[in-house]
Amino acid sequence: VLRQPLHSVSAARPPIRLPEMGVVRAFSLIADDGTTIRREDLDGKVWIANFIFTRCAGQCPMMSAEMARLQTALRALPTVRFVSFTVDPEHDTPEVLSAYARRYETDPARWHFVTGESAAITQLAEYGFHLGVSPTGTAREPITHSLRFALVDQHGHLRGYYEAADPDAMQRLSAHAQALVENPGAR
Repeated sequence: VLRQPLHSVSAARPPIRLPEMGVVRAFSLIADDGTTIRREDLDGKVWIANFIFTRCAGQCPMMSAEMARLQTALRALPTVRFVSFTVDPEHDTPEVLSAYARRYETDPARWHFVTGESAAITQLAEYGFHLGVSPTGTAREPITHSLRFALVDQHGHLRGYYEAADPDAMQRLSAHAQALVENPGAR
């Protein structure tokens, strides 16, 4: 399915009020370039997170393509970051994640693919982001996980959830990320 491009960053709009939905828990995980990435490394940045895995034959390629579209749409906002957490860390080593990242033409300074201990990632997904993940699934999708993206503000507060398969939700996510960059104190 070919989708229309997301609207790029545009002229200033009226302020958007976004709810605060909790704080993302602290984490210390390994990025696709082998460096450690912690939640506090993202402080001061607006960031978009999702949970994927590289062997996924179903929804993950769509989710990664949507993240790539967001990266393109928000290229004029260099402080926006993108973080894709693997839910299959036993397979998704930094090297595997790095190869996967190249398929989506990621900007390695802005988009990080992250791995670590399975229990730590599951706890982060469930208790840090309030997104489900389960090691049971089908042959095509052996791990089930949320298809939502999470928007996080400069202070580590969750500010919204967006369904990856919904073009309108992706458009809202792009606009909401821009609004947080333009008005970092907005509550």
